[in-house]
Amino acid sequence: MIEAYIQYLSFIGGIILLIMGANYLVEGASSLAKRLGVSTIIIGLTIVAFGTSMPELVVNIVAASRGATEVAFGNIIGSNISNILLVLGITAIITNVSIKRNTTWKEIPFALLSVIVLFVVANKFMIEGIEIFFITRIDGIIMLLFFSIFIYYAFMMAKASKERVEADEIQIKKRNIFLILLMIIGGLIGLYFGGELTVNGAVFIAEQFGLSQFLISATIIAIGTSLPELVTSVIAAFKKNIDLAVGNVIGSNIFNIFWILGVTSIINPVPVPNFINFDILFLAISTILLFTFIFIGGKRELDRKEGTFFIILYLAYIIFLIIRG
Repeated sequence: MIEAYIQYLSFIGGIILLIMGANYLVEGASSLAKRLGVSTIIIGLTIVAFGTSMPELVVNIVAASRGATEVAFGNIIGSNISNILLVLGITAIITNVSIKRNTTWKEIPFALLSVIVLFVVANKFMIEGIEIFFITRIDGIIMLLFFSIFIYYAFMMAKASKERVEADEIQIKKRNIFLILLMIIGGLIGLYFGGELTVNGAVFIAEQFGLSQFLISATIIAIGTSLPELVTSVIAAFKKNIDLAVGNVIGSNIFNIFWILGVTSIINPVPVPNFINFDILFLAISTILLFTFIFIGGKRELDRKEGTFFIILYLAYIIFLIIRG
C-alpha cells in the first residue's frame, strides 16, 4: 500500500517536474538567445515552440526506450485530441475564437495531413503485407521532412507579416549568464526525472488496476503534458489574443506528430498498438470538425455552443477509453 502511494505521488510529481522543467528551459534558453542577439521571431519559432512540446517529447523518448509503446502513442494522440476538444473547447466557452484565413486554409489542413501521415505509417501492413509492424526510422525521417516544411512555412509567414509570435507573449527577462545556465540545466534535469517518474508511474498504475498503458497516457499524461498549451490558450483568450490561442493548439498538434513521433522513432522504432486506428480516426474527425465549424454560418470562428460540443465530445472519448480499458 505504501509503495502504491509512493508511485502515485511520483507520477503526479513527474508531471509537475515536466511542466516546471519545460518552463525553466524555455525561460533560460530565451534569455540566453536574447543576450546573443537572436530575434524574437526566431525565439518564438524555435525555443518557445519546442519548449512547450518538451514534456511530450521526453515522455515519448523514455516510453520508447522502455518498450512502453502504448504510452508513446497514447501521449501523442491523447494530447492532440485534448488540444482540439478540451483546450479549444474551453477557450471557445471563454470567448468566441476567431480563425485567421491562413490558419483555416493552411495550418489546420497541415494538422490534418499530419494525422493522415500517421495513419499511413501506422498501417503499412496494408501495403507490405506484414502482421507485426513499427514506425521505423525511415518513417521518422519522413515525418521530420514534413516538419521542416512546416517550420519553413511558419518562419516565412512570421517574417513576411512581421507579426509578434508566441515568444512575444512571455517576458524575456535580462538575466546574468550564471542564472541562465542554472535555469537551462535545472530545466533539463527536471525534464529527465519528470519523464522517468511519469512513465514509471503510468506503467505501475496500468498494471495495478489492469488498465492499458494507452488509457493512462491518453488521459492523465496527455492532459498533464497539454497543460502548457491549455494555460497559454486560456490566458490568450482572456487577453483577447485569439490568434495565439489557436496557433498554439494547431502548431502543437503538428509538432507532436511530425517532430516528437518522428524523433522518437528515429531513436528507437516504435511498435504500433493493434487498436490504434480508432483513436487516429477520432483525432482526424476532431480536426475535420474544427475545420467544418469554422465555416458554419460563414463566421470563421468557434462560438460557445461549439466549444461546449467539443467538451462533451472529449468527455465521450474519455468514457470510451475507460470502457475499453
